[in-house]
Amino acid sequence: MNAAARASLPEAFFLPGATEQRFYLFHPPQGSVPRGRILYLHPFAEELNTTRRIVAQQARSLAQAGFAVLQIDMHGCGDSAGDFADATWSTWLDDAMQGHRWLGEHAPGPAWVWGMRSGALLAAELIQRLQSTVQAVPEPIHLLFWQPVTSGAQMLQQFLRLHNASQWLGGGSIQGPSPAQQLAQGTPVPIAGYTLSPALAQGLGGARLHPPAGAAPARLVWLEVSSQTAPTLGPAAAQSLEAWRAAGWQVHTQVAAGPAFWQTVGIDTAPALLHATQQALTAPTP
Repeated sequence: MNAAARASLPEAFFLPGATEQRFYLFHPPQGSVPRGRILYLHPFAEELNTTRRIVAQQARSLAQAGFAVLQIDMHGCGDSAGDFADATWSTWLDDAMQGHRWLGEHAPGPAWVWGMRSGALLAAELIQRLQSTVQAVPEPIHLLFWQPVTSGAQMLQQFLRLHNASQWLGGGSIQGPSPAQQLAQGTPVPIAGYTLSPALAQGLGGARLHPPAGAAPARLVWLEVSSQTAPTLGPAAAQSLEAWRAAGWQVHTQVAAGPAFWQTVGIDTAPALLHATQQALTAPTP
């Protein structure tokens, strides 16, 4: 393998987090002129696993186009240390902060945060937290959203339904407190192979996809996929986008043809989404 080929390979490593080690995967930018740096924030629970393949394809493609891309497995997720049962929304935001700092120290160019599904909620809160720190945000941070979740409460409700569905499929009856009641009482709930803590449920449930208050408006690329013949954005997405535009963000939206790959365990592909992402991030800004 020659030096150029070695330089294009992603670098996998661990760094200490607020609690235990975090797994990082860094895709170095290729080419003589770096285009920028991108921090990727993954989705919730099993969606991390179902989206890994397509996210990896996009990360490699963006690196080939000159972007530095950093992927992190949050506390208790993927290859990072810790148990999902011990994860909280706050520790995940700490992980995102650490990834943002590391990327800023190791890659030049405009900063992007790429959020997939609930990762978009984390991305918006990350910028809000950066804005509220003692050190002001030195530059606008652009956002790339893939199939973003606009309401953490709605996503939490959908996740809790998996608990009841597993009981019905197992032939059992639903007895005792509901998962939501157990969480409110401070009791963790096992759901679909994951133990959801009250702290994580509270953080996710309170998250909303709002423009970060006080942050410098930048570019927002909002991409979704649909298998419909003439796909359009849903009402929740349209309403959220109006708020981002009103806050001064330069918004680009597109619905690409493709499957809901975050819901399946197969080997779905989404070439239209990859192409739309590449075009949106590499096209000259107006």
